[in-house]
Amino acid sequence: MEHVYLVCYDICDQKRWRKIYKTMKGYGVWLQLSVFQCRLNRQNLLRMTACLNELMNADEDHVMIIDVGPAESVSIRVESFGKPFVPIEQRAIIV
Repeated sequence: MEHVYLVCYDICDQKRWRKIYKTMKGYGVWLQLSVFQCRLNRQNLLRMTACLNELMNADEDHVMIIDVGPAESVSIRVESFGKPFVPIEQRAIIV
């Protein structure tokens, strides 16, 4: 079962920030400077968390992962100014 997550981070070092940003692009949709919306199953959440823990400096950086709820039943309500907000849609991926 997939859940929707908001991942927000505050990374002190620009080089680490870039690595985390590039990693997060593989897991979700970029919303703002250090905020991603992700739709993940448990296995991908654990993978993402392990990657983030490996890249960040726990003494200087901060990462928050907010579980919004099950992707099938959660209705994301966002008030957005400027660029429009578009939630992640479920779609089949053919490999």
